[in-house]
Amino acid sequence: MDREDEEIRLDRFLAASGRLGSRKRAAAALERGKVFLNEVEVAPGEASRQLQVGDVVRVWMDRPGSSRRRIGVFDAGPLQILFEDDLLLVINKPAGLLTVPLPHRDRTPSVYSLLDDRLRGHRHRRPFVVHRIDRDTSGLVLFAKTQRAQDMLKDQFRRREPERVYLALVHGHPPPSGTWRDTLLWDKSLLIQRETHRGDPRGKEAVAEYRVIESFAEASLIEVSLHTGKRNQIRMQALLRGHPLVGEQRYTREPASAGPVEFRRQALHAHRLAFSHPADGRELRFEAPIPEDFMNLLRRLRSVDRAARRRPV
Repeated sequence: MDREDEEIRLDRFLAASGRLGSRKRAAAALERGKVFLNEVEVAPGEASRQLQVGDVVRVWMDRPGSSRRRIGVFDAGPLQILFEDDLLLVINKPAGLLTVPLPHRDRTPSVYSLLDDRLRGHRHRRPFVVHRIDRDTSGLVLFAKTQRAQDMLKDQFRRREPERVYLALVHGHPPPSGTWRDTLLWDKSLLIQRETHRGDPRGKEAVAEYRVIESFAEASLIEVSLHTGKRNQIRMQALLRGHPLVGEQRYTREPASAGPVEFRRQALHAHRLAFSHPADGRELRFEAPIPEDFMNLLRRLRSVDRAARRRPV
């Protein structure tokens, strides 16, 4: 930057004739992460930053993933999209909606089918599955828009690099924290996980760490961080410790799941997700708030506990 431009606002510098040519184009470039000051990406809120002599301003016009970037919660039909650009989408999936269609039941609604309908109107694109969560689990799920982006993101998951944190309400009171380490075997006929011994060549390692966040009279709210991402992993590992999820219908044993705490689905929510963008490696972090049905359950448990504390002994 020359001395004549010293102390000019960044957005005005960009909007000048011979550069981007208008305030609108300057604002769009800032919003889409195309502007760098001294090799550091400039946030949209820094448009009014004063430039100094020697500052280097660079605009990366064809930055991958920047031509259609949408950050923040917005709805696309029944889907809540937390982030979208040219390469990926982050969805806050409601409980009860499949992530991908069931075999031979193509008309059953799913995140995939809804995204497929939406993307076909945009240069005939289609979604690519990166990972999935169970139908009755709520929360964050990631899709790619290109085969290459899918391959790069799935490779991160294979290397166990993304941060995946779930909230789960379990029966009983597990120790305050710990590590779950098991060998699981997917039963293709029954479509469930089974425990097997470590030497079984068909078995897959399943590892997760947990900590208790809040305790109630009959249940505990725990935070689970996945190191591996096997189907139904948290649900099965919680059962193996004698603390099945509240509302669980498949991974449960009587009388372990018996008790006064009831819920219409397994109380499991994909709460946080962090990974590297496949284009430039920058970290992306997302958090999905606890859905209303889960929150109502927690309020009910807290209310019961408060009433019990007020009751005369």
